[in-house]
Amino acid sequence: MTIDLTTRFTGLDFVNPFVLASAPPTESKRKILRAFEAGWGGVVTKTIGLHPVENVAGPKTIYQRASDVKPYVSRYKRPDTVSHSSWNWELISDQPLEQWLPDLEEIKTTFPDRMVIASIMAGAGGEAEMENWRKLARACVGVGCDALELNMSCPHMDRKDMGANIANDEDIIRSVLTAVTGAVDVPVWVKLTPATSTLVDAAGAAYEAGASCISLCNTFPSLPLMDPETLKFEVEVDGYVTSGGQGGLAILHQALQRVSDISRAYPDKAISGIGGIKGFREAFNFIVHGAGNLQVCTAAMEEKGSGGVGVQLIQELTRDLGEYLEAKGHSSIEDFRGIARERIVEHSKIRRKSEDYNGGYAIPA
Repeated sequence: MTIDLTTRFTGLDFVNPFVLASAPPTESKRKILRAFEAGWGGVVTKTIGLHPVENVAGPKTIYQRASDVKPYVSRYKRPDTVSHSSWNWELISDQPLEQWLPDLEEIKTTFPDRMVIASIMAGAGGEAEMENWRKLARACVGVGCDALELNMSCPHMDRKDMGANIANDEDIIRSVLTAVTGAVDVPVWVKLTPATSTLVDAAGAAYEAGASCISLCNTFPSLPLMDPETLKFEVEVDGYVTSGGQGGLAILHQALQRVSDISRAYPDKAISGIGGIKGFREAFNFIVHGAGNLQVCTAAMEEKGSGGVGVQLIQELTRDLGEYLEAKGHSSIEDFRGIARERIVEHSKIRRKSEDYNGGYAIPA
């Protein structure tokens, strides 16, 4: 039996459902071309903007590890450790739009069957910023990008009208989507921050305003650890640190919760799942909670010898998915996508030791 991993998502045909997320693995033409050579079905470019970008004067990303022998989390290498998470305070692409455009055109020309999604970000401080969203959108689509992902989730922005700072404002979400969808005719994905109690409402506003897909989760706002002996943070500049983003396997369960929340609220809408995918089992869990597309970052970056694009990882993901489909008699991931939805219930619906439990409320006399 020949297994076809082709997946239709937001109207686009992916040769497989695995995509490199917007991050260092997709920061350059060289890396993206290598990723497509390895077999990734698509990429979301590192976020392209128009405002000045300058990264910190030190390490931008660290990888944290844990061990059952010394069961603490640390970036410092120790024997017999396993990956726990990544932490970064990296900003969006410092490569200007004018440099990205010919690169994107070459990438798409070289791999016409692979999906190129341009991640873009501008501000929300008035019509000039709306025009920046339009300019970015038109330019990227004009050189062949198949879709756009609007970055409303970056946790590292000083500007209060950008990134995760705007993802709680439904009016801003609507205004940005109105600007972008009015400027281009391609699927528009919206990447929302997981660090909000109004995520489902924000997703609803995005869908209502024309979003084809919600992408989540971006990294969770977090701080690096301080060493108890040296009193230094494990990553710092001149002794100082600021909020960064935690990703990798450590955020898997939180990411699944948020995908589930949105999928159950909007079961007919598209979700691109991100957060802690290291292999097929993690990807499978995003699918059963409703994701129709899988984005990967930390696991690809950590793979030695791949240039940070997960050459072996994509081979393992496609092989394991193919073997699963064949073993279960499925024709595609749509055969089991969302099957977990009906089994996620309110706390009071879980069977208790007695039949008298009333959801925490006192039973009237």
